[in-house]
Amino acid sequence: MSLSPVEFRRVLHRRPEPSFAEFATSALIEENIALASAETGTAVRVHKPLATGLIVEYSGAEPSEPYTLLRADIDALKMDEDSGCDYMSANGYMHACGHDVHSAILYGFILEVLASKIKKNFIFLFQPAEETGGGAELIIKSGILDNFNISSACSLHVTDEFEEGTVASAPGVLFASAREVDIEFIGKASHIAFPERGLNAVNAARSFLDEVDRMIESRGGGLIFGIGKFGGGEVRNILPAHAKIEGSIRALSTVLSDGFYDEMTAALEKVKLSTGVDFTIKTGSYYPEVSVDESFFRAACAKLSLRHKFINCGHKLTGEDFGFISRRYPSFMFWLGTARPDRESAGLHNPRFFPPESVIGRGIEIFKDLFIKELMK
Repeated sequence: MSLSPVEFRRVLHRRPEPSFAEFATSALIEENIALASAETGTAVRVHKPLATGLIVEYSGAEPSEPYTLLRADIDALKMDEDSGCDYMSANGYMHACGHDVHSAILYGFILEVLASKIKKNFIFLFQPAEETGGGAELIIKSGILDNFNISSACSLHVTDEFEEGTVASAPGVLFASAREVDIEFIGKASHIAFPERGLNAVNAARSFLDEVDRMIESRGGGLIFGIGKFGGGEVRNILPAHAKIEGSIRALSTVLSDGFYDEMTAALEKVKLSTGVDFTIKTGSYYPEVSVDESFFRAACAKLSLRHKFINCGHKLTGEDFGFISRRYPSFMFWLGTARPDRESAGLHNPRFFPPESVIGRGIEIFKDLFIKELMK
């Protein structure tokens, strides 16, 4: 017998897997979709364009009818969990961004579609590697989606910024373009008593960061450069020959991000000229902005406001690789609130982040209201 959505979430939460290693997760999804298909007598086709993740093709309408793509991400973060839940992870990884809940909601919606034999065509994408590696882009590059006439796409993301059940979105740019940036400074070590004999890499990094702050302030918003990791040097009495910054550019468009990256490179050249410290700069994962189609937004607002709290939250500087999908298809993405008065809000990517199980049913109902309510028997 196939698992219920809550049972499904508990299994995923207990055994999270990182990007590109979601093998047990993918097997669990495939196994339970197959069981549900057999139990309801409703056929589906499963496609595996990558080593992990999968696509469930449901063709309930005529072949000429377009498909709607619904996506959930399935990977977890390298983090020790501290949520205190009964099915806490103990393998050094954690669903601290709610991907277990996203997957459980999509899985639960699929159960509803199969049980009601909905006369509509769907592509259900359980996508790997959202956290790092751009799994959405790899799915697109695989060519699998070219086989289907996909007219629109939708995805959600849980957050405890809003009260449980709230749907929050915005027309236009919802989430920012996100670009990982690594910068290394290469100087020359010397004893601190003889600074003239060395090239201080940490001082060069400090000068660069001061310049970056001025660059951001002059822009007046819409872009940030956040630094999550900074380090340099070996011992206290040797001026450092090496320093490294690991950060992320968040911007409301890839055009803004590209322009700022070029300005950063120019600033590094300026620091090199003044200090003699060399540098390297490189880009890691780079996601385009998530854009919400205005017509889709209006239609979703009209439908969901009847039974759910729906708010226009404006744009956020959160990054999401659903941006690759929203570039290709008219899309609707939204926050699904999880906050409750009796629970502490921890925020995403926090070891205490834990959406309540009740939000799974709310997410399923939202998808039903958006896509199948009028088609159900």
